[in-house]
Amino acid sequence: MILFRPPSTATIESFLARQKRSGLSYRDIGATAGNPPERYVVDRTVRRLGSGEATFDAAVAALRKWKQFDLGWVQIVAPRAGVVAGEDVAIIAQVFGIWWLNGCRIVYVEDEATATARRFAFAYGTLADHVGEGEERFAIEMDEAGVVTFNVSAFSRPRHVLSRLAYPLMRAHQKQFGREAADAMQRALAAEPAPVASPV
Repeated sequence: MILFRPPSTATIESFLARQKRSGLSYRDIGATAGNPPERYVVDRTVRRLGSGEATFDAAVAALRKWKQFDLGWVQIVAPRAGVVAGEDVAIIAQVFGIWWLNGCRIVYVEDEATATARRFAFAYGTLADHVGEGEERFAIEMDEAGVVTFNVSAFSRPRHVLSRLAYPLMRAHQKQFGREAADAMQRALAAEPAPVASPV
């Protein structure tokens, strides 16, 4: 949905209500968890956030609060239920005085731990009322050395006629989002109070 003013709360609520009757606009559902389809453009961003269990837990908490969207030019209206598969979200992006209201659905959530590593991740896919089509995944991972990283991976292609006409601009903003989402996660962790050491 294209708007020439910021969407009101009523507009966003009506938009999300319509999305519940909509299906996903692409076939390769869940492909961000493996190999992305060849006919899409792929974007990846990886940023080291720190190390240790406390950093991992804080990063997961920030991701669950959608802190990667604290960017100013793009925002998300997420469900009260939190990060739950099947829930819909509205993504609002402002570009050159135009607001783009896009619908996505959370398609899977991963919360895994082994003896040597941990991962929390989720992905959303585009609904019919979206200028593009594809899927985007956000992940917090801690490897066996304790290094914690924030990972964004996506596959996409334009769907709306205007996104096809302005595809170079769309690509620039997609790349910008990956970088700035990682910056936002680092800011969110920096704003967290330092863990209090347990008395010996």
